[in-house]
Amino acid sequence: MTLSRAERRAETDGRILDAARRLFAERGYERTTIRSVASAARVDPALIMQRFTSKQHLFDRAVQPAGSPGPAADPVEEVLGTLGWKLGELPPESLAMLRSMLTHPEAAASARSALTAQIGRLEASLDGTDARLRATLITLVMLGVTIGHQLLHLEELRDTPPEEIAGLLRPSLQALTADPAP
Repeated sequence: MTLSRAERRAETDGRILDAARRLFAERGYERTTIRSVASAARVDPALIMQRFTSKQHLFDRAVQPAGSPGPAADPVEEVLGTLGWKLGELPPESLAMLRSMLTHPEAAASARSALTAQIGRLEASLDGTDARLRATLITLVMLGVTIGHQLLHLEELRDTPPEEIAGLLRPSLQALTADPAP
């Protein structure tokens, strides 16, 4: 079966984005080059520049998250339900974002945007005037656990089953979801 021009273009863009995700995840933003992505995707570097215009636009597209869920019915259990994923093998776009967000301003801005959206979804399921602050704290606790496991390779996190970590985190997160106002 012969692919149409649009299908060939989509397939090539997919190869480029897959290669970019993998390399940004392994090397971070600074050490990933257009040339290395082109080599991994088996395309000419000029094609990447033609399709994505810059390394920054390529990065933005590579780390773009999939669709986002709505507000959580049980915020603590929903957040803890992501532990298996966060302590498992993260998708390359997530790993690329984590590895790059502390050294590259545009990656930091992208991470901030993704975290802000996550905080907003969590805030929608909390009551109280300080719901946004509490949603932020919950999100950052989970970010810290993810960084400790994925980038710092802390043995305690790597050797402990997600269910045990969830059991230890649950009381703290439940305290953060409760509206402290009388």
